[in-house]
Amino acid sequence: MSAYDKLKALNITLPAVATPAAAYLPFVQTGNLVFLSGHIAKKDGKVHTGQLGKNMSTKEGKAAARAVAIDLMGTLEAAVGLGKVKRIVKLMSLVNSTGDFTEQHLVTNGASELFAEIFGDAGKHARSAFGVAQIPMGACVEIELIAEVG
Repeated sequence: MSAYDKLKALNITLPAVATPAAAYLPFVQTGNLVFLSGHIAKKDGKVHTGQLGKNMSTKEGKAAARAVAIDLMGTLEAAVGLGKVKRIVKLMSLVNSTGDFTEQHLVTNGASELFAEIFGDAGKHARSAFGVAQIPMGACVEIELIAEVG
C-alpha cells in the first residue's frame, strides 16, 4: 500500500504549502535530502495556541503534533512528492510547555506514530523533543523534518 493509499484510508487530505511567516523557505533540497522548515500547529486553519502543563493536556498536544505531521507531509508532497520519499530521517519537535512539564516525548509521538503509519519502516526516524518557553504566535507545537528522497 502506498503512502497515498494509506492517507486515503485514514481520510487525510494534505494541505497546500503554507506561506512562510518570515524570511525563510518552506523547504530546501540538497542532494538526496529535503529539509522542511518548522511547521507550527494549526487547528481549524488558525494557529493552535496553548502551553502544555498549563492549559493543554498531553493528549491535546499529541493531537496537535499529529496535525503538524499532516502539514509537513503536504509540504513534502509539494517539494518532491510522497512517492519519492525513501525515509523520514529526523524530526525536531519544540513543545511550548511549562518548566515542570516532562512529557514532550509523548506529545511528539503524535507526529512520529503517523509517519510510521504512513511510510512503514521508512517512517521510523531519529528525533529530538524539547520543551520551550514559547513558540512563534503562541503555537503549542512546532516540528521540522529531514527526509531522504530518491
